[in-house]
Amino acid sequence: MKLPDDPALATATLDTPIGRLRLAATEAGLAAILFPNQKDVPLSAREGSAKARAHLDKAVKALNRYFEGKERDFSGLTLAAEGTAFQKSVWAALARIPFGETRSYADIARAIGNPKGVRAVGLANGRNPIPIVVPCHRVIGADGSLTGFGGGLPTKKWLLEFEGIETPSFV
Repeated sequence: MKLPDDPALATATLDTPIGRLRLAATEAGLAAILFPNQKDVPLSAREGSAKARAHLDKAVKALNRYFEGKERDFSGLTLAAEGTAFQKSVWAALARIPFGETRSYADIARAIGNPKGVRAVGLANGRNPIPIVVPCHRVIGADGSLTGFGGGLPTKKWLLEFEGIETPSFV
């Protein structure tokens, strides 16, 4: 993942049950959420602009509420994920997966009108820069198996079970 090269970029860290998340926002909105295992993406502390900081503060509050079990929908956040038109269409479909539900890659491919694009959906899902808020963790294999996840499969399992979804006992 590459973060926006933006002098207004604001960053924050958030301690959660799945570890310390790193967040970044631009003046356009929330741009990235990084899991603890994503140490290969440099993200230094930056105050950023007031507008970027406002987006970041709103995201931190919403994520805190999510981990407290009080937030199920992040539609009030302004998102500024950078990606191709195809990736953005996949991410929009991910954002429509309700809390406590899952979809397969094939379901997402059909939802965006590209039923043969299952592999491409998987790649776009893996490049989602705003996990949890854009719930790529809710995408599972057609057989119900947990599949790759940027935060690691134990984190994916934790998030799904936190949302009340039964997961396979192996991971």
